[in-house]
Amino acid sequence: MKNWSDKWLFWLLKPLSLLPLGCLYAFSDLFLFPVVYLLVGYRRKVVRTNLANAFPHWSKAERKRVEVRFYHHFCDSFMEMIKVLSLSPEEAGRRMHFVNPEVVTDFAAKNQGVLLLIGHYGNWEYQPFLFLNMLKQGNQQGYSVYRPLKSRAFDYLYQRIRTRFNGGIVAKDDTYRLVIRLRRDNIPGVFGLVSDQSPSKNNLHYWTTFLNQDTAILTGPERMAKQTGFAVVYGDVTKVKRGYYQTQYICLTDQPKEEPENSLTERYARLMEATILRDPAYWLWTHKRWKHKRTEHAN
Repeated sequence: MKNWSDKWLFWLLKPLSLLPLGCLYAFSDLFLFPVVYLLVGYRRKVVRTNLANAFPHWSKAERKRVEVRFYHHFCDSFMEMIKVLSLSPEEAGRRMHFVNPEVVTDFAAKNQGVLLLIGHYGNWEYQPFLFLNMLKQGNQQGYSVYRPLKSRAFDYLYQRIRTRFNGGIVAKDDTYRLVIRLRRDNIPGVFGLVSDQSPSKNNLHYWTTFLNQDTAILTGPERMAKQTGFAVVYGDVTKVKRGYYQTQYICLTDQPKEEPENSLTERYARLMEATILRDPAYWLWTHKRWKHKRTEHAN
């Protein structure tokens, strides 16, 4: 049973979500951006280091332009996240366009589950809209796989956001139990995973070049696909304009058990990199993505 100490942040932000997005964007421009970027400098050193390592051939002025655009987008994303708490399904559908949802929904006819891989690009908290779109198409059930947050207030807030349009959520450690239950009930599940974060130091199993750097990539999604036989689909997100996004789905495989080891992980890395390079300002550069070095963990 959730108590007030868990819910206070949700109830603080819920009234704010009733404001038009134009008002929230004005707050982002006039207050949030100056505070986060200019006054506090939230992880500014991390962002600059990441951009310098990813784009060493760029001039400082080019990297600075992307840095400033990133922080504007970062602040906007927080406002958009708040707006999710009261956004209508109709407006959500206008703001998140799905180019080819049949790439995912057609697997329902085969009664085959899907692992849907995305990254911290655009506004990944719009995932509930993505699941809403899928659930309209057939008998699939959509779930966002997440790692519970240490802050119970933020954890409750994110749960409310991600279940806003009847999409489900499942803690990472509970995913396999849910897969077994869905199979027993003959329900094809669609599991959304944000898969571009840094693995833990005990899970540095695969390295590749990503954004000009030697990078450890999560292998858990590939292992899960091979164990479950789920199709693997990548969600290529584009920011069309402020507050509007579109997603194009790319099927990596519908026979994961036949794929060579690490091939799906590598293909995800290449697709994610291509998404970022198209417009780098919309990726989460505040994340300490390269905190692990291969030499430190070599056998």
